Amino acid sequence: MEREKTNLTDEQLAMLVQKGDKEKFGQLIDRYDQKLTRYCKKFFFNEHNIEDMVQEVFLKAYQNILSFHTDQKFSSWIYRIAHNSFVNALRKKLRNPLYFFDFDSFISHPVYEDQTKNEIDRKEMREILDKGLKRLKPSYREILILFYVEDLEYKEIGDILHIPMGTVGIRLSRAKAQLKKVLPTNARSHYE
Repeated sequence: MEREKTNLTDEQLAMLVQKGDKEKFGQLIDRYDQKLTRYCKKFFFNEHNIEDMVQEVFLKAYQNILSFHTDQKFSSWIYRIAHNSFVNALRKKLRNPLYFFDFDSFISHPVYEDQTKNEIDRKEMREILDKGLKRLKPSYREILILFYVEDLEYKEIGDILHIPMGTVGIRLSRAKAQLKKVLPTNARSHYE
């Protein structure tokens, strides 16, 4: 059965769910199912339980919908839930805690962004991202996915990861440098 489509924003739908219109949550699922599935696949490289993991994110979002502040972006909020769920799953999988301590999180950095170069950079990065993604540590992998695959802005990424915008820029720069090191030579020359 196809759900009724509306022109309401994500935030408006969330507000209706908070007021008791539980069926509107189905529309939010429709809007975010493919995005979160793609995010999860890039995070875990097509493991068998991806669908279950995404369903868990939706379940947590639904259970905690009253904590969502409708003056903020719903996308940042649900990606934060996904981030936490995926990091916890990685911890369980590896049986070793993942420490995402980043000294840059404690120091504010200015954000410099050349829009034209940025768009070209995004396009090229999407083409070569999958070639080296598996070989990066999770904190670098995740920031590349959020920026290049999910097309999120620095502010949204900062909200999701709970880091300052300047740190997003620094971590993204470091992640690209690490990716460049692990790429095959022909992909590296394409990137340069």
